[in-house]
Amino acid sequence: MAKKIEGYLKLQVPAGSATPSPPIGPALGQRGLNIMEFCKAFNAASQEMDKGAPVPVVITIFADKSFTFEMKMPPVSYFLKQALSLKSGSQKPGHDVAGTITQDQLRDIAEKKMKDLNADTVEAAMAQIAGSARSMGLAVAE
Repeated sequence: MAKKIEGYLKLQVPAGSATPSPPIGPALGQRGLNIMEFCKAFNAASQEMDKGAPVPVVITIFADKSFTFEMKMPPVSYFLKQALSLKSGSQKPGHDVAGTITQDQLRDIAEKKMKDLNADTVEAAMAQIAGSARSMGLAVAE
């Protein structure tokens, strides 16, 4: 018989460095979950990723205070900044250009992020990522 789901919790945790400190500890603690168990399991599951990359996590909380979690890929903005070696996007998107991203870089990001996007093709995913790049103040090379 399936366990009764009590709720979901969405967090963004740095890959490989989950600790019981805020925001993870209080978020899990107030729901009665074992904080160290999550930290150990998450760090083991995310050791293949770039250390410190922000990883969105959806934690499914069951009535018996057990849990499962699903990790997603880091946000598109993280991949865009990493591809262009930027600290942040433009301070005035639409006016100032922080950098230019090529079609090859867009394709690489789209292929990495494909399972988290609601796109059927890589080209559609590239269009979504190009929109994110423009909103960050990046120019998209044709």
